[in-house]
Amino acid sequence: MLAYTYVEKGKFALMDKPRPRLLEADDALVRVTLASICTSDLHILHGSVPRAVPGITVGHEMVGVVEEVGPAVKNVRPGDRVAVNVETFCGDCFFCRNGWVNNCTDPNGGWALGCRIDGGQAEYVRVPYADQGLTPIPEGVSDEQALFVGDILATGYWAADISEISKGDTVLIIGAGPTGICTLQCVLLKEPGRVIVCDIDPERLALVRRHWPQVLTVGPEQVEELTQVYSAHGGADRVIEVAGGADTFRMAWKCARPNAVVTVVALYDAPQVLPLPDMYGKNLTFKTGGVDGCRCREILELIAAGKIDTTPLITHTFPLRDIQAAYDLFANKRDGVIKVAVKP
Repeated sequence: MLAYTYVEKGKFALMDKPRPRLLEADDALVRVTLASICTSDLHILHGSVPRAVPGITVGHEMVGVVEEVGPAVKNVRPGDRVAVNVETFCGDCFFCRNGWVNNCTDPNGGWALGCRIDGGQAEYVRVPYADQGLTPIPEGVSDEQALFVGDILATGYWAADISEISKGDTVLIIGAGPTGICTLQCVLLKEPGRVIVCDIDPERLALVRRHWPQVLTVGPEQVEELTQVYSAHGGADRVIEVAGGADTFRMAWKCARPNAVVTVVALYDAPQVLPLPDMYGKNLTFKTGGVDGCRCREILELIAAGKIDTTPLITHTFPLRDIQAAYDLFANKRDGVIKVAVKP
């Protein structure tokens, strides 16, 4: 089968590999029907993910059809259309039982697919702990609608949830990329009083205005001033940092009101400075880290009910055989690209 493979730092290649087979009783084999490219894949390419293993098939955003299941799998069966979770988790360890599945203690726990074990930018993928890692797609929900459920949409849902948003809050979202827009849709479900989205890219801000006209958009130069204007207590009640830029962490805490929650889900290429003397009196609560993506069923139900729609993010579609061109487009942000769908 064709599989896009991490060869070494700075090099991916489309290779012919054997079709994966079941290794454990709780594995499932999924025929990939649609995949996507994530910024985290670029982090692997650039050598920013030390735990990524050369030789693995990359890709962790995918949907497909179950082809085969191990004898211990109970929740899915061959023929089921499924969304694949970005995280591998056993469901039984201390962290899983508390819903902190990103820190599953299994050797392949957390973000494994497309990083430490073969992922889904391929024709087939083996999914460990299939009962946790696969979620059936409801009837009437398309592959395109479900494509981001297991990764960036799960991230947005989790980020909105842990930010403790109350009705009437002013929420600032930094970053209008794919994860930022997924976060925006999930924040709107919380019925905040005002949502402000900040990004450096005018085209992305235009996309936000086109689809969510109730949302204010702003560039980084004016964000602190605008947040003050639309906040009753000296800054945003909740700030969610999704951009991971050179100055966006500083922007996040600067724009927060005293006693606010600042949620950081961005993945940075370099360490960030926490200037405690400067922020001492603000008494901020920081929440950081990787998604606990264990609520995919709820997200799919919201999609089926018409409350979330991430299909506007898919701006380009490529066949798997042309995935190198898709990466080039995505990495260089050409032609208004937001997300690229890849069809095996």
